[in-house]
Amino acid sequence: MLSRKESLALGATGLASLSLGEAKEDHGHHKAKAKRVIYLYMSGGPSQFESFDEKPELKKQHLKPLPPSFTKGVKLAFLQYSQLKCYGGTADFKRCGNSGQVVSDFFPHLQKVADDLCIVRSLQTEQVNHDPAHTFMNTGAAITGRPSFGSWLNYAFQPKTQNLPNNIVLRSGPLGQPVPTTMWHNGFLPSHYQGVEFYTKGMPLNYINSPKGISKKGQYQAIETIKSLNHELFQKEQDPEILTRNRQYELAYRMQDSVPELADFSNESNATKKLYGVDRPDGTFASNCLMARRMAERGVSFVQVIHTGWDHHGNVKKNMANRAKDVDQGCAALISDLKQRGMLEDTLVIWGGEFGRTPMAQGSGRDHHTKSGSMWFAGGGIKAGTTYGE
Repeated sequence: MLSRKESLALGATGLASLSLGEAKEDHGHHKAKAKRVIYLYMSGGPSQFESFDEKPELKKQHLKPLPPSFTKGVKLAFLQYSQLKCYGGTADFKRCGNSGQVVSDFFPHLQKVADDLCIVRSLQTEQVNHDPAHTFMNTGAAITGRPSFGSWLNYAFQPKTQNLPNNIVLRSGPLGQPVPTTMWHNGFLPSHYQGVEFYTKGMPLNYINSPKGISKKGQYQAIETIKSLNHELFQKEQDPEILTRNRQYELAYRMQDSVPELADFSNESNATKKLYGVDRPDGTFASNCLMARRMAERGVSFVQVIHTGWDHHGNVKKNMANRAKDVDQGCAALISDLKQRGMLEDTLVIWGGEFGRTPMAQGSGRDHHTKSGSMWFAGGGIKAGTTYGE
């Protein structure tokens, strides 16, 4: 099990490697391959015991007292003074593909692409409550003010597109627990590295069309005039946010053409639409996965696809089944789609939440757990068909 210090060092090394693209070998054994990241973020903390960590012994010990040694020094959100009993996984599991990866029956589509996954069962965090855990998972610190993962990648990668933001956020899932904007904040980096949230139904941004009576030429001339004035102000004030303002004016102008085209799925094949189970931007997780692939294809370096509703303190079996059904097809479709387009090898796909869940019962659910959780990775040079940690 990696310590926090080792984990952060590993993360920093990985980020440095990502920024190199294919320019040269890193200090390990492989060339850095990832050129872009799609982060499928399951907000609320999905249970590993109903997804990617079977734990047969836990099922055998179901409802028996949990040995005190298992919780010594462990932060618990709600179970500190409760009688702790083992709570076996409520899902059935299968060994899948040639690799024999173990995946819950709640994810039948992901079972079919298990050979493309690297499942990591040793997720740990310092934070036991949602907001600081979100911030910690996305910035490496529980205190707000540091740049998010997407902002750092936006900073590290040379943008491959001038027509879209290089760090985009898409959200889906049931209403309820809020998602903090610290997850895509720029922190102390210039503000043009901040994530931009797109709507997931219809047109992704407001005011994408020019007002009546305003021509494209007139709009461009106005922007050029504003830029010129801002450059004069920058020479006086030396404030980099002035230049950021200019960049955003230019980007907004270009997005009047690029965003409507991005949101038009009519040029996708029937096979692709069937793969994802969508034919237009409809606000679902699967639709957002297809949108993320279209963004990656157009040069966007970082897309975070957030799906809410994974905080299951009660009825974990039903609730995990429902949330898994929300995301299963979209996740598998994204992997298959990237693979058949030759994009998976240089696109890193990440799946996971802010923490795992307890192996002990909270009624019919599970509490937050800082010492155990599961994630998976696909593409981007990872070793597919493997499971790491326990």
